[in-house]
Amino acid sequence: MSGALGRVLVVDDNKVIRQLIRVNLELEGFEVVTASDGAECLDVVHRVCPDVVTLDVVMPRLDGLSTAARLRDDSRTSHLPVAIISACTQYEVESGLAAGVDAFLSKPFEPAELVRLVRRLAGQEEPPSADGRHGDGRAGRGAGPGGGFGGHAGGPGGGFGGGRHRSGRPVPGTAPTPPRY
Repeated sequence: MSGALGRVLVVDDNKVIRQLIRVNLELEGFEVVTASDGAECLDVVHRVCPDVVTLDVVMPRLDGLSTAARLRDDSRTSHLPVAIISACTQYEVESGLAAGVDAFLSKPFEPAELVRLVRRLAGQEEPPSADGRHGDGRAGRGAGPGGGFGGHAGGPGGGFGGGRHRSGRPVPGTAPTPPRY
């Protein structure tokens, strides 16, 4: 693992969004590498060896759902946790799940939600404090491997609470919440 908490490959065609995600993750101790679309992601993923990949859905050359499917089809990247960070429709969420996406975060998002999601996927969940609460104030519920909260995504269809990794095991995370418009 690189960086204090790991290396994240952030893929988004919007430079401002890439920088927003980068700054928030770097402030938390992650090393961040960026790509501007899915084709560039596939070009650099083997060289940068990320611990987590975040993908936008709508991008030129190769969209996020196709990129996720290609990452899953490659034995060298099939194990990588992949999160979609986009204003997804219910169809895109379902397509993402079929492509093997691990988690979803709807745009616009709160920076703390982004950090929690990436920490969770990197296996670096914030430990509860002495009073049993996480740094963000939620009660601790054993969010380690094999247990924890449901998944999160949003979009016009409402909140999504899959809570399961593509392997079938539970994914620790935050409780499902309705999307923000």
